[in-house]
Amino acid sequence: DPLQTCIKTHIQKVCLAIMCVLKVYLLTQFFTRHCSVCLQTAVISYDYLTAFKHVEYGTEEYWALKSKVHLRSAERLRDLCCANRGTFIKVGQHLGALDYLLPEEYTSTLKVLHSRAPQSTMEEIQQVIREDLGKELSELFVSFEEKPQGAASLAQVHKAVLHDGRTVAVKVQHPKVQRQSSKDIAVIEVLLRAVHWLFPDFAFMWLVEEAKKNMPLELDFLNEGRNAEKVTKMLAHFPFLKVPVIHWHLSTKRILTMEFAEGGQVNDRDYMKKHGISVNEISESLGKMYSEMIFVHGFVHCDPHPGNVLVRKCPQSKKTEIVLLDHGLYQVLQPDFRLDYCRLWQALIKGDMPGVERYSRRLGAGALYPLFACVLTARSWTAVNAGISSVPVTHSEDVEIRTNASLYLPQISELLNRVPRQMLLLLKTNDLLRGIETTLQTRASSSSFINMSRCCIRAMARSERLSSFLCRSKILFYYEQPKIVDC
Repeated sequence: DPLQTCIKTHIQKVCLAIMCVLKVYLLTQFFTRHCSVCLQTAVISYDYLTAFKHVEYGTEEYWALKSKVHLRSAERLRDLCCANRGTFIKVGQHLGALDYLLPEEYTSTLKVLHSRAPQSTMEEIQQVIREDLGKELSELFVSFEEKPQGAASLAQVHKAVLHDGRTVAVKVQHPKVQRQSSKDIAVIEVLLRAVHWLFPDFAFMWLVEEAKKNMPLELDFLNEGRNAEKVTKMLAHFPFLKVPVIHWHLSTKRILTMEFAEGGQVNDRDYMKKHGISVNEISESLGKMYSEMIFVHGFVHCDPHPGNVLVRKCPQSKKTEIVLLDHGLYQVLQPDFRLDYCRLWQALIKGDMPGVERYSRRLGAGALYPLFACVLTARSWTAVNAGISSVPVTHSEDVEIRTNASLYLPQISELLNRVPRQMLLLLKTNDLLRGIETTLQTRASSSSFINMSRCCIRAMARSERLSSFLCRSKILFYYEQPKIVDC
């Protein structure tokens, strides 16, 4: 039928036209988004290239100007992250956590990204739930609060009530993050290579490698649920630790439904005072928990910023609890690495300088081992030589360390590219925990060093027992084998 053929041809042309328009729109969105990133990177690079031309290196004027350039560049980077959301905010948050590794102008400016994360609309949230769970909100929940409890770079959390009356927290991924993350990482990699070509001392390719490895894991909420259950079993002997229970039937790769747990952020001293929570008890419990994760088990929650660590009085027992949230990012430490890391901390605590050098070199620091020891502990070389457990942290020492982060940025950059990849998230975790201790005013307390030492000793003793058992087993196996005797 000629009429049907004609209609079919017109429909095909219309579909083709729609596809072309859609492709053009997507390409325009892609280039508009990433052109602004390239432009801001170029502006920041040009600023660093030209700002110091007429200033003598090392003078007071030079350092004052450098601080101003750092600050305005950090502000541009913060605005760039906020405008592009998702992966960019995640990378910015990572940089903002490196308190003793990057200039203070950057870390203090980028810290706000934890509270400036974007929010998805209610329509977008409903669409993700509809696509992944195949039902409308009313079919799944009695109530679902439209205003999120919190929004992060990759997702936001809503409070809801199930039909059986239980209150839950529903973590829903921002709809565009999954699709954009790989493209964003590719763009960040190209830009970092370009910046490294302009400034050879700026070698931050480790940041891209970490993003490539960790982003797919963080975007898989089922992986987060499994991590939560693993750490619950692993640290079940700590009565103070609370990890929300996962509701698996309402969870997918983009949705995680869990028990709702209230509490104040771990850095909120006013909340603790109001609810009769001991600051020292919280600090000691946090130290025990992380020492156990790092030194004994080698399975480490790597995002302990205050929004992910809540404190409260248990509604039933009225005892103090730490609620650990956001289990998307864990670092698994290989046994040899973990034991060398144990031995290094033992040496740092005791001021055993031959041990500090030996184990720092074994962990990849090479000739930069003095810098590595200072970066790891956020202490001066004088304090490291004396033994960090015997010298209290002073304000002047803290200022010295932060100033040195700017002075030794090329060497720190080289160090971060040299050490094993496992070390990078540990350094970030260390800095986040130190930030909490500083706020609680419990930094470098004797109890934290005692807990660390005990965990290190346990880990090394367990390793020695295992080695001894394996050695005996091999000997027994050898002697129990039937012997062939020549006649």
